[in-house]
Amino acid sequence: MTRASLSSLDLALGPLDGRYRADAAPLLDYLSEAALNRNRIHVEVEWFIHLAENHVVPGTRELLDDEKAQLRALVTHYGQETIDQLATFEAVTVHDVKAVEYTIKESLSAIGADDLSELVHFCCTSEDINNLSYGVGIKGAITDIWLPRAAALIDQLAEMAEELADVPMLSHTHGQPATPSTMGKELGVFVHRLRRQYERIRDTEFLGKINGATGTYSAHTVTVPEADWPALARSFVEKLGLTFNPVTTQIESHDWQAELFADIARFNRIAHNLATDMWTYISIHYFKQIPVEGATGSSTMPHKVNPIRFENAEANLEISCSLLDTLGATLVTSRLQRDLTDSTSQRNIGVALGHSVLALNNLVKGLQKLAIDRDALAADLESNWEVLAEAIQSVMRAAYLSGVPGMDNPYEKLKDLTRGHRVDQAELQAFVRGLGLPDSDAECLAALSPASYTGLAADIAREAVAAWRGTER
Repeated sequence: MTRASLSSLDLALGPLDGRYRADAAPLLDYLSEAALNRNRIHVEVEWFIHLAENHVVPGTRELLDDEKAQLRALVTHYGQETIDQLATFEAVTVHDVKAVEYTIKESLSAIGADDLSELVHFCCTSEDINNLSYGVGIKGAITDIWLPRAAALIDQLAEMAEELADVPMLSHTHGQPATPSTMGKELGVFVHRLRRQYERIRDTEFLGKINGATGTYSAHTVTVPEADWPALARSFVEKLGLTFNPVTTQIESHDWQAELFADIARFNRIAHNLATDMWTYISIHYFKQIPVEGATGSSTMPHKVNPIRFENAEANLEISCSLLDTLGATLVTSRLQRDLTDSTSQRNIGVALGHSVLALNNLVKGLQKLAIDRDALAADLESNWEVLAEAIQSVMRAAYLSGVPGMDNPYEKLKDLTRGHRVDQAELQAFVRGLGLPDSDAECLAALSPASYTGLAADIAREAVAAWRGTER
C-alpha cells in the first residue's frame, strides 16, 4: 500500500497534544519541557542571588538591585528566544542543566556581571536544580490546575446532592432491588469520598533539597567551611515554597511524589466509580441526558444520546491511574546514590495529570447535562414493595423482644413471603394486618411505602454537602 508520509507535518502523536489539547494545555505552563527549563532558570538564579545576598563566598562583591532584576527577568520574560538559546547550548553540551547554566552565564556577561559568573550553579549537582524545579512545577500544577478541577467536580456533585436530597430512589445491591435511598444521598456519598481525598492532596508536602553530589555538602564544606550550609539550604528551599528534606542521596528521594500520585490515583478511582454509577443510572432511566443542539449520538440510530462524557472519563481515569501507579513505583527506587530512571519517568507527570484533568472536565460537563427522571424513579419504587420486608421484620424483632406473642422468626417469615418474587402493596399490607402487631406499629407500617422508606438519607446528603462547603480550598 502506498501512502503519504505524515512525519514531516506538525501533528501530535498523543491525544493530549492533539484532540484534547484544550483540556490539557493549562498544564504546559507547569510540566512541559519548556516549563521545566524555565523553573531550572528560576532555581539557578535564586540560588545565585541567595548566595550573593548572604555573602556566603568570601571576596564576592555586592549584587546590584538592577542586576538581580535583570536576572529574574530571564524567568518573567521567558519565551521562545530563551527556549531556542537553551536548545543551542544543549546541542553542544548534550546536558540540559548545563545548558541552563551557560544561558545564565551569557546573561551575566550581557549585563556586565560576568565577574560573578562562577557563582552560578555553585556547589550544585544537576539533581539539586532538577528536584527543586520539579517541586515548584508539580506544586503549581496541583495548586493552580488540578485542585480547582477536582473542586469543580465536587461542587457540581454537591449542588446536585442538595437539590436531590429528598428525591427517593430504589437502591440496588448486587444489582438487585434493595432498601430505598435518595438520589441526593447517593451523590452525597461521592461528595464525602472525594472531599477526603481532596484534603489529602491539598495538604501535600512538596519536598526539596540542595546538598550536593551525594547529599553530604562535601564540596560546600571544603570550599567555604565556615558557612552553615544546612541552614542556607533549608532557608533557600523554603523560600521556593517547598519543604526542606535534610537527608538524601544525590537525589531527593521522591517519596512525596509517590505519596501524591497514590492520592491522586485514589481520587481518580473514586471518580471512575462515579462515572460507572452515573452511566448505570442513565441506562436505567433514573437520569435523562439533555441533548446538545446539533450533536449526533449514533451514525445510524438517530434517537441515541450517548453518555460519552462518562465513558471518556472512565478511560482517561484508567490511563491516568496506570501512569501514576507506574511513577509511584518507579520513583521511590534509585540504585545506590543515583541512577537516571527518574529522569525520563518524571517527564510523564504532566501526561498522567493531563488525563486526569481531561476526565474531571468531562465528568463536570456530563453531570451538567443530566436531568432527574422523577417518574422513572417513582415507577421503580412502586414496582418493588418487597423492599419493605426489611422494615417489617425489624419491627417484628423489636415487638418480639418486647414480649408480643407471635413475633418469633420474623426474618424467616418475610423471607418466605418475598424472596425471589414480587409482592405488591395489597399483599404486603394484608400480611402486616395479619401479624397481630401493636396498633402503633401496625399503623406505622401501613403508612410506609417504598418512596417514604428512606430513613435519614436526606439529612446525610445535606451533611455531606455542608462538610464540603466548609472545606478550605
